Amino acid sequence: MSLWFAASAVVPVLQAEHSIGGAQAAALSSSVALGFVTGTLLSAVFGLADRLDPRAFFAAAALVGAAANAAAVLVDPTSAGFVVLRFVVGLSIAGIYPVGIKMATSWATDDMGLLVGLLVGALTIGSASSFLLAALGGLDWRTVVLGASALALAAAVLILLFRSGPRLRPATVFRAAYVLDAWRQRPLRLANLGYYGHMWELYAMWAWIAAFLQASFQTTVPGSEAPYWAKLAAFATIGLGVVGCLAGGALADRFGRTTLTIGAMLLSGACCLVSGFLFGAPPWLLTLFCIFWGIVVIADSAQFSASVVELSPPERAGTMVTVQTCVGFLLTMVSIHLVPTVAETIGWRWTFAFLSVGPFLGAWAMHALRRDPASTKLAGGRR
Repeated sequence: MSLWFAASAVVPVLQAEHSIGGAQAAALSSSVALGFVTGTLLSAVFGLADRLDPRAFFAAAALVGAAANAAAVLVDPTSAGFVVLRFVVGLSIAGIYPVGIKMATSWATDDMGLLVGLLVGALTIGSASSFLLAALGGLDWRTVVLGASALALAAAVLILLFRSGPRLRPATVFRAAYVLDAWRQRPLRLANLGYYGHMWELYAMWAWIAAFLQASFQTTVPGSEAPYWAKLAAFATIGLGVVGCLAGGALADRFGRTTLTIGAMLLSGACCLVSGFLFGAPPWLLTLFCIFWGIVVIADSAQFSASVVELSPPERAGTMVTVQTCVGFLLTMVSIHLVPTVAETIGWRWTFAFLSVGPFLGAWAMHALRRDPASTKLAGGRR
């Protein structure tokens, strides 16, 4: 997952060296999301997540993503080719994220939430790793990009050590029409709507938190130091989300999926609104707030996938998770592009406030799921 933000992490450098504007910078993130949406759509229609050997699928995807990401250092960052390569990176991640969830849940008994939470925690650290690479002093942006590719190559090798659990059931018969079950069946529809509300906020916040922090820090610390501390704070904000993933998984297994997701989305939605009041505050205070936000914004992420797995037939679980992530990341393209437009219009202080709509609507959807009889399938009946 280091590949996802490999370009976003070096946007400030690209803007300084190549005069990249806000819209083009957003395209570097949204093109990854568009590639991911395209890849997950193809995977869902052809049932790849349920028909292929998950290890081979994952490893091949990681190799393709690493190669496309590395090739970006040979291309002009202002060119269409650079954006196309980011699209290919997103395409490859369609064989990594949802497939990884299917692999992890194959070992679940009564700890589905924790297992998927552990996987999303790894996703969180991986996504943040590019910001850590970018914060290391003196590194050229090409070194950061190549470092992300090296991590993806390591993933392609490490995944071969995985052994499938007893819950893994390959599809013997697959029809593209199965994809529509995500909308036809009310419990799945509500779980997906909850996820979409969550995703409206998550990746837009992740993609632009470094820019938000830098804009705030520049009002309180010397200008030359602001970018460095903003990158470190962004890494901590995203990376420490692993705490939320693990805690959220354990709490969801104990108290229920809908209970955890509703609480987390109400908190993260509130953070969207509160962030403006802390813009320009002392860096340590804003950093602590963003770390808290980073923990709650991701705490529920795994539980939507866990819910879909529990509500779906085992032989279609991979496809249902793929459909869920496909539409969720399609929404992120909209919110990621809206953030710089809003920032240019009203300034960074209140930019994140509009993201609160997503988690609040998502909390409503999960409340509706909680009242559905099918919710007894979640977390061993703990809803």
